[in-house]
Amino acid sequence: MGLFDIFKKNQAVDNQEKIDDVKQDDVTASNDASDQPENDSAEQSAEAGAQNAAEEMASDDVVSDEADAAAVEAVEEANAEAKQDVAEKTEAAEAEVDADVAEKTEAAQAEVDSAAVSADQGTGQSQAQAIAENLQSKDDVQAEVDAEADTEAVIESPVEADEDEAKAEGKDDADEESERAVYEKGLTQSRQGFASRFNKFLANFRSVDEDFFEELEDTLIGSDLGFDLAISISNQVREAVKLENIKDKKEIRDLIIRLMVEQYEEQGQDEDQSMHFAPKGAPTVILFVGVNGVGKTTTVGKMAQRYKDEGKKVMMAAADTFRAGAVKQLQEWGTRVAVPVVAGAEKADPASVVYEAVEKAVAESADVLFVDTAGRLQNNVNLMQELAKMNRVIQKVLPEAPQEVLLVLDATTGQNALQQAKLFQDSSEVTGLVLTKMDGTAKGGIVFAIRDQLHLPVKWVGFGEKVSDLRTFSAEDFVYGMFKDLVE
Repeated sequence: MGLFDIFKKNQAVDNQEKIDDVKQDDVTASNDASDQPENDSAEQSAEAGAQNAAEEMASDDVVSDEADAAAVEAVEEANAEAKQDVAEKTEAAEAEVDADVAEKTEAAQAEVDSAAVSADQGTGQSQAQAIAENLQSKDDVQAEVDAEADTEAVIESPVEADEDEAKAEGKDDADEESERAVYEKGLTQSRQGFASRFNKFLANFRSVDEDFFEELEDTLIGSDLGFDLAISISNQVREAVKLENIKDKKEIRDLIIRLMVEQYEEQGQDEDQSMHFAPKGAPTVILFVGVNGVGKTTTVGKMAQRYKDEGKKVMMAAADTFRAGAVKQLQEWGTRVAVPVVAGAEKADPASVVYEAVEKAVAESADVLFVDTAGRLQNNVNLMQELAKMNRVIQKVLPEAPQEVLLVLDATTGQNALQQAKLFQDSSEVTGLVLTKMDGTAKGGIVFAIRDQLHLPVKWVGFGEKVSDLRTFSAEDFVYGMFKDLVE
């Protein structure tokens, strides 16, 4: 299933959930509105029935009044005679019973008195035996209950297992939904910015002519897709419109977004978005490069927290020794996330700090070493030479390191970030990108431009200041968050 098909599927699910919610609200409102009339109707029906019954009874009483008078008189006479007879018979029976009871009571008392002494011991034994039998009976019953409970537990255990599995699956679904929601929220400004430009472009739609394609190119360039990609998309739209004879505005809109997503997916076929680690027993070294102000040091601290939470032994190296406050900032992150930081003296040679950190990581069996490098202006040749020197120093201790060189870019800088990426890629063997401040830009099209021009994988994205706001990049969630509600 292609990326655009996945996007359509996710949007269909989202739309259906919205429809279901609306239907449920309508049903609830309808039930609330109908409850009172139904109750009123029921009460009115009950009152009407009671009134009819009362009228029928009254009519029957009038008709039978004369017949009942004679019957009542006869019944009263019969009752008087019966009461007299019952009183006489009751008196005689009570006298007979009293005599019989007195006789039997006297005989029983004599028998009890004569056997009292000899019966004491036997009675005690009988009572003990009865108690023992009673306790044994209780034990047998309890055993039966326990056996039944064990049987029920065996019978119910598969059900409980199914429930646990269902809960686990539900948790995975919730996590996936939560990740998608993070992208949807984080890309709000980009989505709204793109939608605003796109809808404005479509509002001027009259016919598919040269003016249409010029406006389309301007719209895509304004969304930071870049000139080359904008021209490419425009040409593909031109060809598709001609072949399919598309004239409807909605079809044009869906076509443009579909082509953007499909080209983005096609250009990323050979990208490796995974993080690479050293063989077991050796520390993984990850360098973070980028100009000052892009959020590089903060990203190092967030990632250290993330990998520490995964159970890895993490260290950090403060090799950005030229920027005032950079070392202290990373040390504060180290205190915050409880991760050791290797730092040198003020204005120390960055390569010497890295060398010391690598040796310490090896000696202390660290799993991951994050290196915060210098970040002076990207056009400073000395910076590029310093980065190359760091690589050589690391490889003296660990020939296969560094495993990752992550270039940190500020997404809000648009095409400037793209130029930074080109320069660092030429000098630093960048393996992947971290896009920070994605929640603060209205031009999320930079992700498309980076893949189109650099073919560098975006591995991480930052949506805010919290540690949890740093996320592994997901193309599916990015496309959904970028174009949600723009395609039908």
